[in-house]
Amino acid sequence: MTLRRESRPVIAFLIAAGFSAAIAAAETYTATAEVRAADGTKKTAPVTIQIDRFSTDAERQAALKTLKETGQAGLKKWLQSMKDLGWVEAASKKTPIRYAAWRSTGDGRVVTVVTPDAIVHLGADLPDAKPRGGYDLAIGVLILDAAGKGHGECAPAGKIKLQSNDAIAIEDYGGSTVWLQGIAKK
Repeated sequence: MTLRRESRPVIAFLIAAGFSAAIAAAETYTATAEVRAADGTKKTAPVTIQIDRFSTDAERQAALKTLKETGQAGLKKWLQSMKDLGWVEAASKKTPIRYAAWRSTGDGRVVTVVTPDAIVHLGADLPDAKPRGGYDLAIGVLILDAAGKGHGECAPAGKIKLQSNDAIAIEDYGGSTVWLQGIAKK
């Protein structure tokens, strides 16, 4: 399964094989979120992601089933019913993570986190863009090497759809990719 943002392939996260169950110790990552504003200037902000445990295979399967059967509204409700797995600190607030998974890449791994609430709505009115219906989840993808360093991207306010081939499509409120640069494990 692949993530797609506006028909652009990204990274698999809900149904790809090889996700882990719970981990014993918390993992904390720092990064710099980077986005180009409408006027072409680069805006940056610090981000911290704390994962206390990863979703189990049963939780991963339940998330996919919920998305298939009830769409994003059902997934959001399911996420809201789950316990916190950690948090994302960005835009001067902490947002709870309710889905966290990882997949081995051989010499590293891809970590995906989902929150049941948008972190910030970035748009042409950056940073004061107003929410629009349906852009109410946040999704982050971290591409890490064996040392826990890397890069990634996030949709701080996004929509998730399941396509016919079980690919996840992400539509970001802002339309511009928010890159996660300089990811480092603490």
